[in-house]
Amino acid sequence: MGTTSMPSDRTRGKVGLFGIGLAAYWPQFPGMKERLEGYQHIVCDRLRRWADVVDAGLVDSAPAAASAGDLFAREQVELIVCYIGTYATSSQVLPAVQRAHAPVLILNLQPVSRLDYPRTDTHEWLANCSSCCAPEISCAFARSRIDFHIVTGVLGVENGRFKEAQPTHPAAVAAWDEIRDWVRAATVVSRLRKSRIGFLGHTYPGMLDMYSDFTQHTAQLGTHIEVLELCDLARRLPGPHEKPVSDKREEAESMFDISQDSPSDPLAKKPTPEEMEWACRVAVALDRLVADFDLHGLAYYYRGLDGNEYERLGAGLILGNSLLTARGIPCSGEGDLKNCQAMKIMDLLGAGGSYTELYAMDFDDDFLLMGHDGPFHLEIAEGKPILRGLGLYHGKRGYGVSVEAKVRLGPITLLAMTQTADGRLKLLASQGESIAGPTLAIGNTNSRIKFKIGLTEWVNRWCRQGPTHHCALGVGHELPAIRRIAALIGLELAEIA
Repeated sequence: MGTTSMPSDRTRGKVGLFGIGLAAYWPQFPGMKERLEGYQHIVCDRLRRWADVVDAGLVDSAPAAASAGDLFAREQVELIVCYIGTYATSSQVLPAVQRAHAPVLILNLQPVSRLDYPRTDTHEWLANCSSCCAPEISCAFARSRIDFHIVTGVLGVENGRFKEAQPTHPAAVAAWDEIRDWVRAATVVSRLRKSRIGFLGHTYPGMLDMYSDFTQHTAQLGTHIEVLELCDLARRLPGPHEKPVSDKREEAESMFDISQDSPSDPLAKKPTPEEMEWACRVAVALDRLVADFDLHGLAYYYRGLDGNEYERLGAGLILGNSLLTARGIPCSGEGDLKNCQAMKIMDLLGAGGSYTELYAMDFDDDFLLMGHDGPFHLEIAEGKPILRGLGLYHGKRGYGVSVEAKVRLGPITLLAMTQTADGRLKLLASQGESIAGPTLAIGNTNSRIKFKIGLTEWVNRWCRQGPTHHCALGVGHELPAIRRIAALIGLELAEIA
């Protein structure tokens, strides 16, 4: 089912599960309750592939539903899953979802793809009667103003038995792919709402697309924005001979190749020992800043003046911020807070999410070169990234160590966050492919990205949506999960296909 890998610890969520059935059936049809509990066990096992599961068991009365709701609230689940085993009244469902204030997913999964009509008795029919109460439950949720979603399909058991089996029926495969994406989306939204994003310095002057209202981010996404000064970073700067600096140098050398001079760009060269030392010192200071302020992301930029301390700090951030991004703390340069949020979403999906913009167009081979002079998500690199020294940062003050890398070859997803004229945050997403071929040896990240609709059409459609000029570049095709994230947050999503 799908191509997404198993979630890492930082992307694994917590799901509350309860099944439903009617207590009046149990004495009438011996063995039915146990049979439905077996089906629920299959659901629980499959959900555990993507999340930790708090299983409240089979709920068959209103008091039991209230107890399940208390359990979900106590465990702070990020998604409540209601598995319809057979008909149940809505009064024994609603209490289970009212207390936890988590999004709700109804599973209308019939155990088999069709009944053997001539041989099906009442017991067998009721054991496959998941669809009967789906409208009733939906009505109760709608009238109670509870946002919910529903997946209809086939459970995927073999010959009516309880044992775990990989579903093969198309309606089962499609249903479980959809369930997986809802679980992942709910986890991302929950983590996003609990995130603390640092804003260090200021936005690059004049970039009107990137200016952000911090209250807007907290109100619409739930994230806290921690406003930081360069002095917060400067006071955490270690001395050149402290052990954390040498440890950071070893870490960097294990993750990067150290470049020689670029054959094509005189500004890109082998970093000097002094430049490497400074980048490692700043990286240690960033680690301390993130720990002290409990940050889960960072948007940053500072212009500086005449080689002063803050200019040197701003010029030394790329190595440390690439290492942070690989740890699940995305760092977005030029003060682009909206793009930091997009990078965070992609990282929580396990797709990476690297700081990216449109670099150049290749009309002969019909692809777009995409990259940036800032942090790269090292976990999605094709080959080993390179550290280069740059004699200057184009359009910025200072010089120092920069990252040169390309994203892993294969399917990719772009995610951008912008805002509308009425102040609403908005998502843009597109899928494409990272293709092989030469890129620029200029100490910047850059990848060759190809789109099904073609270079020209893609650029035109993307720009028509009013994006910022940055986006998050991740691996894999993640549009299904992103659609569900947008639905759970309540943001407009424009898909460029």
